Amino acid sequence: MKRLRPLRRESRRQVVYDLLLWVVLGIFIAAMGPDPFADPAAFGTVTAPRLALAAVAVLVGRRWPLAALVLLLPLGPWRFSEGFATADLSWLIPRRQVKILPLLPTSPFIVWYAYLTGRRLIRTWPALAAFGLITAVGVGVVLAMGGDLALWVSMVTGLIGTYLVPYLLGLLRRRLLQQRQQARLSAEAQARLRERARIARDMHDSLGHDLALIAVRAAGLELAPGLDPAQAMAAGELRVAAADATERLRQIIGLLREDSDAPPLSPVDEDVAELVRRAKDSGMAITLDLDRGPVPGLARAVVQEGLTNAAKHAPGAVVRVTVAPHRVSVRNGPPSSRPSARPGGLGLAGLRERVRLVGGTLTAGPAAGGFELTVELPRTGEEDPRRSGGDRMRGPRSSEHE
Repeated sequence: MKRLRPLRRESRRQVVYDLLLWVVLGIFIAAMGPDPFADPAAFGTVTAPRLALAAVAVLVGRRWPLAALVLLLPLGPWRFSEGFATADLSWLIPRRQVKILPLLPTSPFIVWYAYLTGRRLIRTWPALAAFGLITAVGVGVVLAMGGDLALWVSMVTGLIGTYLVPYLLGLLRRRLLQQRQQARLSAEAQARLRERARIARDMHDSLGHDLALIAVRAAGLELAPGLDPAQAMAAGELRVAAADATERLRQIIGLLREDSDAPPLSPVDEDVAELVRRAKDSGMAITLDLDRGPVPGLARAVVQEGLTNAAKHAPGAVVRVTVAPHRVSVRNGPPSSRPSARPGGLGLAGLRERVRLVGGTLTAGPAAGGFELTVELPRTGEEDPRRSGGDRMRGPRSSEHE
């Protein structure tokens, strides 16, 4: 039963379709053979076996079209009396009229199975072996009929038009469908990568900043007067736990982040003043100098990155934030307690890419015992002020405080 399972049809529609196919093919086969009423014996010895052969071909042709093609080989284009076209080759051979691409009533069915062979057969060598067998049969038929040049022309055009061309069309169709599927899978993979990059940016922009503020509050609580040793120890453990969580978050972001994806240029829905207020509420000493002009679109991202780095690497330091229409800077003084995070994050790298995409410059490095992050953006219609498309200085200045 398991061996016959591949021959089963998946639906009643397929059963009806194949039954109709065999009926139509049988009608054409009967039209090619002797008259059943005039010569019943010849009909039984010639047409009946062909009908049985056609039934087997239809039965296996849905799953194995190459097998059906071989089974229908006796019904191939081996009669050269009718053809798709007639050529006059009297200048080359005595026979004037030569049939080009011989056609029989069964030729459309053979063409269909040849097309399905190219469409469904993955390996090439079975098709080559079958075509070798078909060619051998054609050669034998021509030799049996005399072997003149006109018969060779008819046979070769019949092989090409009935077998080779449909097979190549099916093969081309299969390749095109494979390319379309690969393109769809590639688009889906790119969408997943973009979603991973978006998640990584959201995690860095929100969770990383909030964890840094928790560490700042824990550090301030650890140094607060009036606490007994157990409470101070608990505050210190909280600060260390927040730092460890920040480090694990950085590792997760490294796994999710896709360097080939460009970071978005639009900030999340929170202005600079609200961001600074939340940082102040966490215990950071911040001075905000906000110009009355328009705020740059990247201001929030720059300020958030600067405050996050200051909270992680310079706890207790005084921070000054300056926002102008074309310049944003975050500068912190020396830390008042031990930093709670290790250097080497991805925040400045992502911010540098955002700045580069808008033609600005980014500088980040030590300044007066602290650290300063500055971003300069070009005015509308203005080129990159330093024609660099990136940060002003690279190396230690921009890699020690991320």
